[in-house]
Parts: sequence; C-alpha cells; structure tokens
Amino acid sequence: MSSPISLSALAPIMRRIMVDTVQIFRPGEQVLDPDSGEYVPGPDFIVYEGLGAVFAAGGPGMVLSLEGQVYADDTNDRYRLLTPLDAPLASREDKVRVIRATQDQGLLNRVWRVLGISEANTLAVVRTTWMDEITQSTGV
Repeated sequence: MSSPISLSALAPIMRRIMVDTVQIFRPGEQVLDPDSGEYVPGPDFIVYEGLGAVFAAGGPGMVLSLEGQVYADDTNDRYRLLTPLDAPLASREDKVRVIRATQDQGLLNRVWRVLGISEANTLAVVRTTWMDEITQSTGV
C-alpha cells in the first residue's frame, strides 16, 4: 500500500509567493449612531488576516445578451486570491483587501468581492478564491 502524496515540501515555496498581508472580511451589522440617529455600518468582521497574494486573471470582459434573455453575471475584473491551506474558507460576497503590499503598492486601498466559496482540492498546495474588483477609483 502506498502512502498519500505529500505536498508539504511546496509550502515554503508558496510562502515566498504569498508576500502580502490580506484581510477577508464581512461588513459589520448596521448600528445606530446616537449622535445622528441614523444607522451606520458597524465594525467589519475579520474572517482572516495573514499571508496572501492577489493575481489578475485576465482583463476586463464583456457580456452580451439578447433582450429578455437570462445570462450568467460575468465579472469585469477577475482576480485570484491565494492564501495558505490553513486559512478559513471565504464565502460568497465576503470582501478582500490588501493591508500590506510588499511589491506592488497599487494593491493597497482596493477592495474585491468574493465570487464564491474558496476552492478546495484533493491535491491542494494553497487555497484559491476567485474575486471581482469592486474598487471604482484610485481616490486621487
């Protein structure tokens, strides 16, 4: 009987790729602001904060449809988030932000929406999460 394949030897290599610090979060519940009397978003619930890497997975796309026909909602700016296997699974509609960028400072102040629960695979080395960028401006 053979032993299962061990991918643990690749872990140090993957940690050299995941050089940024990312947060997977869910927006906080609405809370009443006693000063204004209005509901405002509460603090974010942090699902994960730690090592990660963000990669573009293609340029802007275009979806064409016939009037009245249903079509799958395609993303304009598809990205992949890589996190260690011991990171929690992200859920659809969670948000992602890079809070420390080692190489490309253009990752900071951008927010992505998780498109679906993080992938899980039999022979996984890292966790992959597909995202769509929701940042619309550089703020400059």
